[in-house]
This record gives sequence, structure tokens and C-alpha cells, in this order.
Amino acid sequence: MIIQSAINYNIDIHILDPDAHAPCRSICQRFVQGKLTDFDTVYAFGRDCDVITIEIENVNTEALEKLVSEGKEVYPQPHLIKLIQDKRLQKTFYKGNGIPTADFILTDNREEVIKNADFLPAVNKLGREGYDGRGVQVLKSKADLQMSFDAPGLLEKLIDFDKEISVIVAKNIKGEVMAYPSVACAFHPTANLVEFLFAPAEISPEIESKAQQIALDVITKLDLIGLLAVEMFVTKDGEVLVNEIAPRPHNSGHHSIEANFTSQFEQHLRAVMDMPLGNTDLRCPAAMVNLLGEDGYSGEAVVEGLGEAMGQKGVYVHLYGKKLTKPFRKMGHVTLLDDNMENLKKRALEIKSLIKIKT
Repeated sequence: MIIQSAINYNIDIHILDPDAHAPCRSICQRFVQGKLTDFDTVYAFGRDCDVITIEIENVNTEALEKLVSEGKEVYPQPHLIKLIQDKRLQKTFYKGNGIPTADFILTDNREEVIKNADFLPAVNKLGREGYDGRGVQVLKSKADLQMSFDAPGLLEKLIDFDKEISVIVAKNIKGEVMAYPSVACAFHPTANLVEFLFAPAEISPEIESKAQQIALDVITKLDLIGLLAVEMFVTKDGEVLVNEIAPRPHNSGHHSIEANFTSQFEQHLRAVMDMPLGNTDLRCPAAMVNLLGEDGYSGEAVVEGLGEAMGQKGVYVHLYGKKLTKPFRKMGHVTLLDDNMENLKKRALEIKSLIKIKT
């Protein structure tokens, strides 16, 4: 989707990806198969690029730092990618910079988690390599403690929130910043992945203003160049707390291709190429449905219900070109546009039940 935006500006995109059959392979100008965490691979690839950016945090930051030392432009900056790779460093950054977040305790192993049983209920998170719900364990009582991680991580106070929201912000090299309207996220009950997204988030103007300001505060204090998704909890007493951040185009911004004047993918390019940032306003209310691989199916993907969905007004289907499906793998998304939010909620459920990714 970044490449699709780049085509409009005649920007050549080179891709490094570990998957020899990555969907982007056929539409980028140059494709290199290689491990993103290998120093030599990342360094050799980056030497042939003018501007280097990422779409996943799990990358070798030492190689990126060496490229910066040799004059290459790398955005987001490698030291910030390194900070965001580690949730322990993330949380410490929030605390040290006055950014509201849930109370937490850093732990080095399971024994330390158990010693802090009085802190429960809490969420035990791995410091590194957690992604899409992996590396996260809810601990509600002492009976759950044996499920904690025996590795460096943190205990984060379990928040009794009213809503989960996300605000995407961007900052270019000149220092221009721009925020997208808040969106509300609904998560799959077992896979811990975003299942539905609704824009706008249907929160009060006061909470919207607070969320926007917090997100802008985070990207400004980081001094991050590029796109940043700031995931937040809205508590039942009206507070807004930062949960996690992602320094890249994010699942909570996929609707922006059709729903906003500037998509998050174009905005990311504008930011890292030091173009003027685009307008972020919503064109109209929108919903997004993640298309996940059906539970119990693994193998060559078959999409059911596509034709019926495509016949509806305001339905935009995006399939990611992944040939193989497995349970809960992100295979695509559908954006719906409608002037009425209640209609959107109803139609999102209908699309979810209509389109199935099986084998």
C-alpha cells in the first residue's frame, strides 16, 4: 500500500523482505530477499537507497545506525526504533516525559512477577518481540502467575477502560506535525487483533482534544520523523492513557485510503521524503473490517463472499496478495463508507460474516 502511494509521485521503492514470495515483490522496482535482523543484509541493502524507512520494528538498528553515520537518511531514526522495540524503554520514556500511561513495574523474570503479586490485576508484557497480541498475558489473580513470562518484561496495571482508541500522527523533517482524527478499535476476543475500527471514535470533544494533544506530544518529545500510531485507553472517568506506539503505517489507519483526504501511507512517504504533510480530515464516517484467516484453515487461500460484498455501495476491498492462509493471519481489510454510524456498525458485522478466508 506504500508502493501504491509512491507510484503517484514517481518514487522508486526498493524492498528488503524475508519472504521470497512477498506480495510487494511484483510491484516494487527492486526486491531483495533477506533477514531484517541481520546486520550485513540490512547494511548492504541500505547502501543502495537514498532514503530508508521501515514497515515493521523488528529490524537491525545497528546496521541502520551505521548507515546514518555514513550520511544515509533513515526515518524513523534508528535510536527511536530501538526504543520502541522494547516496551520497557517505551514505558520508561512515557514516565520520564510526563506522558499519561498506566502504572507499571519493570520485571526481569517470572520470579520478580510473582514477588509483585499484590500489583494484580495486571498485564504482563514481554519487553521485546511481542507483536499482534503475542507476548501479552493478562494476570487477574495469583492463580494466573504461572502464566507470566520468565524473561525481561513489565507488569502494567490492568485498566478498566471504556474504549480503546488510536491517533496517528506524522512529522516531517522540517518539523511540520499533523494528527488524524481518533478512531475506535474493537479487538478479536481470542486473537487480540483489531477486528473492527470505527472513525470517528465517537468520543466527546474534550476527550478528542486530549487524545490529539497527547499524540502530538509523544511524537514531538520523541522528535520522530515519519508516521506514529499512538494507541490509547479512554478510562471510565475520562482519562486518556497511552498504551503502546508503533513507528510506521498501522492497522488503525488502513481506512484512511478511502476515508481521509490523505491516506496514512501517502502521509508516511510525505514525512520521510520531506514533502508537505497532507490534510488528515475525514471525508465521511468509516468502518474497517480486518479480514483474518478463519480458525481451523491453513493452506492456499480461498476468499468466499467477495462478489456479494463488492456489489454494495461504499465497500472497498483490499486483499494483501498473501497466497497462504492460517488462523487469524491478516489477509486483507474492507473499508466501508456511510454517513450514518449506526449503519456502519451494522454493515461491518454483515461484511465480517460474509467474507471468509478459507482453503
